[in-house]
This record gives sequence, C-alpha cells and structure tokens, in this order.
Amino acid sequence: MSAIELHARASKDFDAKLAATRAALQQLVHDHPRTSGAATAPVTQASSLGAEDMVISHLVNSLALDVGIFVLQTGMLHAETLALLEQLKATSRAPVTVYEPRQEAVVQFVAREGKDAMYKSIALRKACCGFRKMEPLARALDGKSAWITGLRREQSGARADVPLLDLSDPVRAKLNPLADWSWGDVWHYIALHELAYNPLHDQFFPSIGCAPCTRAISLGEDFRAGRWWWEDENAKECGLHVAKQDQPEGISA
Repeated sequence: MSAIELHARASKDFDAKLAATRAALQQLVHDHPRTSGAATAPVTQASSLGAEDMVISHLVNSLALDVGIFVLQTGMLHAETLALLEQLKATSRAPVTVYEPRQEAVVQFVAREGKDAMYKSIALRKACCGFRKMEPLARALDGKSAWITGLRREQSGARADVPLLDLSDPVRAKLNPLADWSWGDVWHYIALHELAYNPLHDQFFPSIGCAPCTRAISLGEDFRAGRWWWEDENAKECGLHVAKQDQPEGISA
C-alpha cells in the first residue's frame, strides 16, 4: 500500500488551513521583498525533500513566489532522496541550490572517528550533524532575512508548540506554514496535485534524513522514532530546529 493510500485523509478544515498557508507564504514574501539589484531572494525554503517540503515547494512554485529553495546534501543521503533532488531541480520554477559539507571536514572526521562514529556517542553524532548539516545551513541562510520550513506540531512532542511564524531569532524570521497540518493533510495535498515524493515514504519512513541515521518505523511508533533510534528521545534533533539559545555559537538558525 502506498503512503497516499495509507495516509491521505484531509481534515474537516483542510480548505481553511490551505488558505491560511497560502496567505502566510504570500505575506512573508511581501514583508521580505528583494532589494533592488539583489542577485537572490531574501526568503528561502529549507527542503529535506520530505513529504512536507515537497508540498511547500509546490506552493512556492504555484504561487510564483520570489523564494529560493535549498537542500543540504550531507553526503549520506539515500539514493531515493538524491533521485528526488534531481527531479526537483529539473522541474522547479524556483531556483534550487544544493549545499554540501566542506570536504576537508568530512575527511578529517572519518579518518579520526571512523565512518560509523554517529553510533558511538551522542557527542560524535552531533559533531557529524555539525559539519554535514549545521555548517552548510549557516552558509545557506547567510544574508537571508527569512526562511521557510516543513515543521509541524504533530511531528513530535518537541515540536508541539511550533508557531506559524517564529520571530525569536532577531536575525531572520522563520515561517512554518504547515504547523497545524496533519499528516493526512500533507498526503491529501500530495494526492490532489499528484506530487512527486520520496518512495521511502511507501516503506514506512515518515521522517527521512541521512541513511545511517534513519530507519522505517512500526505501527504505533512515534513519527520520528526512526531518526537516531539508538538515542534517548530528548536528544533527537540535529540542531537545525532547536531553540536559538540552545544552539552552538555562530549558528543563528
């Protein structure tokens, strides 16, 4: 059974949610216009190529918003994710920029700690996330005044209070346009618009990250149970979406 068949169930107020999402995206771009002569838009979408992000990218393109899209190619992504990235790059009206970790950092870490270091300790796993995700993220957000993510309150307890618009960072606004969408809403939209999506979703991967750090989940497990499954529940974030005061110095997103 496909993820669409399994999950596509719209909420009763889906149309109202969709209208609010479109309005929020349009308002963000209105509030953060491109300055004269600027080579790139000041608003960017962070895409992990998950189901939520494919919905947002489709909205950005269908609304013809002046928004760029960026993907963090960590060097450890599944083949299915890389194939979807190429498809997005080929079909997106909005420009898609890929950021990769600095090769020297990768080589030094693997030589020192081994290719499976993420399993040895939380500190090493977070260090891996640091040079594969956090440092490239800082480059992706440099000069941007706002960014868009696929965070939803339903995804985990740690995200239960995700706001629609997060202004806690004085450097840039963060819009979470699907904050109040259900998983069923996401898949209803994908089915409605026949969107491409990662086939790993059909194999019970609701949340997809790097290949060594992601597994399928079983019936009844938490939405993000397949991410860093060997760790304590409280540690299950890579740093991209933790509160600003909890982030490493120099990281503002």
